Amino acid sequence: MTKVHEDRPVLPTQQDEVAAAGSVLFGGPLGRRALLGGHWLTPVRVIALVTIGMFALGMVQKVPCYDWAWFRGATAQYTHACYSDIPHLYVARGFSDGLTPYFDRLAGDMQYLEYPVLTGLFMEVASWLTPGSGSMQHREQIYWMVNAGMLMACAVVIAVCVARTHRRRPWDGLLVALAPAFMLTATINWDLLALALTAAAMLMWSRSRALAAGVLIGLATAAKLYPVLLLGPLFLLCWRTGKWREFGRTALGAATAWLLVNVPVMMLAPEGWKKFYTFSQERPVDFGSLWLIISQRTGNPLEDVNTYATLLMLGLCGAIGLLTLTAPRRPRFAQLAFLVVAAFILTNKVYSPQYVLWLVPLAALARPRWRDFLVWQAGEVLYFLGIWFYLAGTTGGEGAKGLPLEGYHLAIAAHLLATLYLCAVVVRDILLPERDVVRRDGSDDPSGGVLDGAPDVFVLGHAARAPHDAAPSEGQRVDWGASVRD
Repeated sequence: MTKVHEDRPVLPTQQDEVAAAGSVLFGGPLGRRALLGGHWLTPVRVIALVTIGMFALGMVQKVPCYDWAWFRGATAQYTHACYSDIPHLYVARGFSDGLTPYFDRLAGDMQYLEYPVLTGLFMEVASWLTPGSGSMQHREQIYWMVNAGMLMACAVVIAVCVARTHRRRPWDGLLVALAPAFMLTATINWDLLALALTAAAMLMWSRSRALAAGVLIGLATAAKLYPVLLLGPLFLLCWRTGKWREFGRTALGAATAWLLVNVPVMMLAPEGWKKFYTFSQERPVDFGSLWLIISQRTGNPLEDVNTYATLLMLGLCGAIGLLTLTAPRRPRFAQLAFLVVAAFILTNKVYSPQYVLWLVPLAALARPRWRDFLVWQAGEVLYFLGIWFYLAGTTGGEGAKGLPLEGYHLAIAAHLLATLYLCAVVVRDILLPERDVVRRDGSDDPSGGVLDGAPDVFVLGHAARAPHDAAPSEGQRVDWGASVRD
């Protein structure tokens, strides 16, 4: 395999027209003769600082709710688009009363905490750091603020891990740091914990540390279910390259870490432990999903939606598997990770506004191109506004102003189509690897770890008749400034 000969970082302002245009605000693109390095403000540190700044702006966006809207009925928090689960669940899930998640039964319809064990621990730690005195409104405010601080640390970990995963492309972390939907949805729920563990797992895999990657995937799955999906792309890629030992270590690490977190609660509080899984199974069609449009337009409650969603997800996974084994050049790990998680979200019976967080770091690694990234983000921001304005109209009583049902369906369609657009671009990059911006300098799979540069040992279709080598052919390797367009 032909390796990249230069260690010089890839500079987006020299290679991405959107980044170059945006850099005018800061003096324009960096010149070819600019001296790099030797300054304490490294790309990773810049990205960490930008992440903190954008996260802080997201907190400012929640100020109307923090001051009063969370505590004055439901409608105000929707009209100001600043809703968060965090302060409400402080009371509703017993943290304000000192109840222990999974062990203590709750009053009301939700008998136990409906989150995975590691997320429950995160919530509990935040409650320990929240003062137990003062008015309930003050305690809810402090609880949200404590969680926001902990989630900010997770956001920095995510951005830094993305910046370090592709060694020569640290500036791709700015896609995460500056993502508008990331800023707006970061403190709606506790998703950033699982996201930080997943980003760290991908970083470890890129450094060929299979066992550490597996442990982190297992911990991430103990915080949110979706990270386990990453084992699917790794299985397919290791199948194509014959790297079974590395996959086995990763799978073993993931299973062991998940069991170590879950088994104690599973044994001591089985009813509370299984609530997350039963709730996910019994939950009806909900906001943001394709199934909601179908249900509301037809009047059919879609009681068998779990079956429909599962079959559609399995079909898409089969298509991703076929794509992996037949692609002319082996797909990159980040590309497949993005596609499988996107498939899970698109087929799910609920597509909450914060689910976009799951895709942001994967999108930054799979397709680090500002134009496509911002097209997708525009659809997600439109949906973020759409759901709150729709709820403002449905919860405000007679005469309340808000987005009508047809408008809300358009908002759902916008973020579904935007996600599908980004998926289509990633699939195109897999089928036409010369269009993949990450590979244009001759790289194979910078996030692939042991897969990077490994020859193929099992392929199907047209790929079986091509030389089994991960290296790009001369026709696939593209120098910047060539006529190939994106």
